[in-house]
Amino acid sequence: MEMIVKQQKFTCIGKGHGAPCFPANRDDWERLRREPWLAEMCARIERGDAELKHRLPVWTPHCAEFKDNHRAIADAVRPLKRLMLDFDEKGHTDEICARLLEKSPLVPLLIEESVRRGTHVLVELPDGMSAEDAQALMKEATGFTPDAAVKDVSRCIYMVTEGHTRYVSDKLFEVSEECERKIAPTSNEVPHKGSDPLCESETGLMFKGIPYTSIIAEWWHRNGGEPAEGERNVKLHKLAVNLRAICDNKKEVLMQVMPRFGLSDVELRSVVDSACKETPKGISKMMQSIVDALEMGISSDEIEDAEAVQAETGVKVNVRSLPIGLKESLVGVPVSMHMPVLCGVMPIAAAYADQVQIEYCDGNLQHLGLMSIIRGEQASNKSVVKNAIDVWKRQFDEEDALARKREEEWKERKKGRKANEKAPEDPKVLIRMVPVTVSCSTLLKRFKNANGHCIYSFGEELDTLRKTNGAGSWSSKYDIYRLSFDQGEWGQDYNSDQAESGVVKVAYNWTMLGTNGAMRKCFKQDNIENGLSSRILVAEMPDSSFSKMPKFGRRSAEDEARIQQAVTRLRAFSGLIDTPRLRKAIEEWVEQKRVEAAKDIDHVKDTYRKRAAVIGFRCGVIFHLLSDAKKETKACLDFALMMAEYCLSQQMKAFGEALRNEYVNAQDECQRYGANHSVFDQLAPTFSRDDLRALKSGTTESGLRNIVMRWKRDGWIVPVDKLHFQKTTQGV
Repeated sequence: MEMIVKQQKFTCIGKGHGAPCFPANRDDWERLRREPWLAEMCARIERGDAELKHRLPVWTPHCAEFKDNHRAIADAVRPLKRLMLDFDEKGHTDEICARLLEKSPLVPLLIEESVRRGTHVLVELPDGMSAEDAQALMKEATGFTPDAAVKDVSRCIYMVTEGHTRYVSDKLFEVSEECERKIAPTSNEVPHKGSDPLCESETGLMFKGIPYTSIIAEWWHRNGGEPAEGERNVKLHKLAVNLRAICDNKKEVLMQVMPRFGLSDVELRSVVDSACKETPKGISKMMQSIVDALEMGISSDEIEDAEAVQAETGVKVNVRSLPIGLKESLVGVPVSMHMPVLCGVMPIAAAYADQVQIEYCDGNLQHLGLMSIIRGEQASNKSVVKNAIDVWKRQFDEEDALARKREEEWKERKKGRKANEKAPEDPKVLIRMVPVTVSCSTLLKRFKNANGHCIYSFGEELDTLRKTNGAGSWSSKYDIYRLSFDQGEWGQDYNSDQAESGVVKVAYNWTMLGTNGAMRKCFKQDNIENGLSSRILVAEMPDSSFSKMPKFGRRSAEDEARIQQAVTRLRAFSGLIDTPRLRKAIEEWVEQKRVEAAKDIDHVKDTYRKRAAVIGFRCGVIFHLLSDAKKETKACLDFALMMAEYCLSQQMKAFGEALRNEYVNAQDECQRYGANHSVFDQLAPTFSRDDLRALKSGTTESGLRNIVMRWKRDGWIVPVDKLHFQKTTQGV
């Protein structure tokens, strides 16, 4: 069978820099280059309309296919052994072409003039040759210096017309298995072999799954940029001294990963030898922060913020390990606000996956019911959550706009009918997005028309919700919200055509933003025990008192397109999704928290741990669906446990005091729950009931008996006599 077939896909073409890139063959590529509108665009750019350049279509010379048509290194399915070189000097394309056609050290596949009169040269990249070496050869052959930046497999270039082409080889359109690069799997999919931190990537060696090129780029960012004329050797020496700690102090590894900036092998070897003469001191603080930051998927400038967040909340978000949709939700978001944004988008992500069923640790089947409240003082930048949700809800908004138009037209026909004319039939449209202030009657109607789909609400002001649901309505909403967590039944029955009646299964997710004061008004002492507080994923915005203004970035069109791909992926799933590894991880976590709560005799932790585990589990399922993996990855399990841990700590922080006051008759223990010392651990190896009574002053005799009985039942203690007990090895 022939390896090379005509009209095979040899590149990917996208409508723009941030748009999806679809596999394309020779006809696709040549047809586009003959389009009159493309010629007009190129002509306008040449006349000075520089902004128009960014609206040109693009193609990928280094890759023939990407997963989900997403142009990124991690999603490269068919990367190619090719290198596109840029010669920025204008007006030399014909000269470069003549020299390469006469004698070229590498096989040229395409030579063309760029839209701004530079030169593009695409060549075959021989096995074992680095991009830097290829650039050096082509500089010598042409007499011109190509752009020194190393180009990865996801690189794209702007499309030009066929009139810009100076040379094209038939080999450009021929892609065999021998033409494809072999890429190492990402760290999320397959762990690196053994304990060696070094492994091959599509652009060279990696350390802990991070390309050295990324580490070096971040190093230049932290150290005044790439070396200028006159400081090259000094800066390269300093880089080598710091880089060798993550190269196992091996000169041969340094020679492979060090940038050259025009140095020959002999000159670079001299720099490396000099750097390795110094006594090894281990990894420097700056290099460690760079590696830590890149492992988390953040810039090294943010690592201190990430450490502060971890110290405050106990969690660390690894952005790099997040799947499609969740990762892009955090683009441009300060590290201190990562958890509020993640918690904010979880309910709408779950609402899109409303046809999914999951089996929980207890064997019961569940749906992905989630509710979250993002709380913070005024001007605490809660709008960062809204900005992310605005992108996530676009598909709901577009579909609902059509449905609401149909409903309005029906209302107008109904209103304008004659007295003896039959009322038009209710279209019973499906509307997924409803305001949080929706009346119970209208909400019931939306549920009846939902056809098993989940309804979603986003509220910017929790206080507005509380005020508009006065006169007992807020209490009714409490019931609906509680039932929505597990799709319970709810309904109302009125003997009137003016109000909606019926009984429905409640599938209702929501995200609300609000101040701490508004949340305290919604969850008071008299309703803290009704079960709603334990069903809510709470996230707290960072304290902005006397702090500097945070810096926000913007999501690109490509980032937003990725979120839409995530939405489409979630909507495509249906039926039972089996997650045995996730069940086991959450089961172990909730048991660990049971033991902690029992030792502390902490009723609050015992109450909240159970549903925090369910919430963490459901978040893990969303991660798994977005990952599109066959089974739950380690990153998925870590994410689920992180969400469960965060949920528990935030519920206890937000509601714990009020709930504890209910349990212990308003006795405030005035201590952070995370620092609560275990009552059990404070007791001596052999202790009496009086010792326990002293530690738990205020507890009734029946309460003390229940504590002792529970410890005996769990095998933590054995009786010595009627008044004394001894701890077992299991309890210790």
